[in-house]
Parts: sequence; structure tokens; C-alpha cells
Amino acid sequence: MKYRKLGKTDIDVSVIALGCWPFAGGKVWGDQDDEVSVATVHAALDAGITFFDSAEGYGKGHSEAVLGRGLAGRRQDVVVATKVGGGHLGSDDVEKACDQSLQHLDMDYIDLYQIHWPNWNVPLEETMTVLERLKQKGKVRAIGVCNFAVQDLSDVLELGAIETDQLPYSLLWRAIEHEIQPLCEEQEVGIICYSPLSQGVLTGRYQNADEVPEGLARSRLYADTRPMAVHGEPGCEAEVFEAVDEVGKIAEEVGEPMATVALAWAMHRPAVTSLLVGARTPEEVGWNLPAVDLELSEDVIARLDAATDRVKAYVGTNPDMWQSESRMR
Repeated sequence: MKYRKLGKTDIDVSVIALGCWPFAGGKVWGDQDDEVSVATVHAALDAGITFFDSAEGYGKGHSEAVLGRGLAGRRQDVVVATKVGGGHLGSDDVEKACDQSLQHLDMDYIDLYQIHWPNWNVPLEETMTVLERLKQKGKVRAIGVCNFAVQDLSDVLELGAIETDQLPYSLLWRAIEHEIQPLCEEQEVGIICYSPLSQGVLTGRYQNADEVPEGLARSRLYADTRPMAVHGEPGCEAEVFEAVDEVGKIAEEVGEPMATVALAWAMHRPAVTSLLVGARTPEEVGWNLPAVDLELSEDVIARLDAATDRVKAYVGTNPDMWQSESRMR
């Protein structure tokens, strides 16, 4: 495993992080056995993964609770990130939400506490005041944000130290490259990538859009006629799977699975700190590890970029994967 600094802190995190949303199960992920989830956490630890990410909103705290069980007795070895929801950003709610997450996790402090989504009805200064107070109390070590585009990220950086911005980023979702990624690089804000395998599409698991499960085929890459889609766009399904086919050919030339190449590509990108990989079983943890040591040539990276440029053009500058009227600004 390799490790990088979390923003401008002295906190080391593994370049692969375990994203724990799947532990919540539910409509998006389907049934998930808690014991299998705990075993998955243990497998991640054994593989050298030290960075774990959850949120109060994942199964109303269930993901946090399962993660806490998995990390019992190993607190000193790990970096735990979780998130406060957009509905709890008022001055009376932030600390209550933090305390609830600590209770679910069965921990005394959170390493990285993140604002999950912007809430433009609550002044950022109000939220940041409480978050800074939580740092002073020792309940939080570092503050991060998720889904903050240029305006919101610039505004919050004026109010305090923001170490990370968690954003959707993969070969099939490159919207942040236009404006957000350059700002993060300039301000030394680490990018934590979610959906780096485009929710499984970049594993080669699906041959066409019809094979993608309903709970996942709801992003703007897919037609608005797909169940659970709310974006109202035609999608670019043909372009997506043409790109996947080309990425697969490049991966074959490299001699590695498509998923390994796609993750290695993301690790090579500017300002990227860690990739959130949502393994649901111990076996799935192992699938992602070879990417850590894979070095891609500049030529291969350029070819991967070219293979997905049409999808990048369709997605445009809106980084919101699910809504046409972006919740990020």
C-alpha cells in the first residue's frame, strides 16, 4: 500500500480508501450482510488500507455502526472520515450530528469530518464556526467538504482550513477537470475520488446500459427513462460503452484488468489523495490492490483520456452525477 498526506495535515492515509456506503444496503446497494461487511473491513486492514469513509446519511447511521464494529480494537491504526448531512449544518445541529456519528462509530473522535453537500440556505460561516469548535474540543482532527465546486470551495477556504474535497471522478466522469481540480491543486486541497470505477462500469462487468442495475443506472450518463433517474437528460449510453470498450483494449495492451488501469489512471491525476472503493466483500477488496503499484506511461494516460473525451464533452462542467440543475456551484 502507498500513503499520502491528507491535505496540509500530517495525517497519512492510504491511496485506496474503503467507501462504506454499501454497508448500508438499501435500494441503491441491495441486501448486505453486516457480518460480511465487518469481514470486509478486516480484509481492508490486512491489505494496509487505513482510510475509511462513511456518512450519517448512509442507512441513517447503520454504515457508521458497522464500520465501528469492524474497527474495534484498531482505532489507533486508522483514519476515519464521516460526513454531516446538508440538513444538519445549522449552528444548533452540527455538534449534535457529530455526537451521533461518534456514538454510531463507538469512537471518541473523527479524523476527517466532512460537509456532505452544500446547503445554500445556511451561511457557511455558521457551519464553519461549529466545525472549528469541534476541532478545538478534540472531537474532530480535520475538516473537509464533499461536492463543493469552485464558488463554494473558494468561499469556505476563506473561513478556515479545508483539507479535502470529496468529488465524483473517474475516466467516465471528468467534469472536475475543467475548474475544480485546478483550484484544489492550487490551494493544496486533496481530492478524495468517489465512484472511481463509475459504479462498476469500468470493471467491464456490464456490456451495455441495460445490464447496469436500476439503482446505479440513474446518473446523467444514462437516459432519463431509466428507473430512479431524476435528471431529465438523454444520457450518452452509446458513447459510454464505446469508451469502455476502448479502455478495455488499452488495458489488455497494458496487461492488466480494466479496473486496475482505471484506478491507476485516477491515482496519477493532479491533487488526488485517495480513491474511495466500495468493496462489499473481502474478495472485492483484493481486486483493487494491484492498482497501487501500477505505473502508467504518459502515452497510455493520453490514450485513456482520448478514449473518454466524448463522454467528458457530454458531461460538461456540471460535476453533479445525478441532477441537471447542479447541487454544486
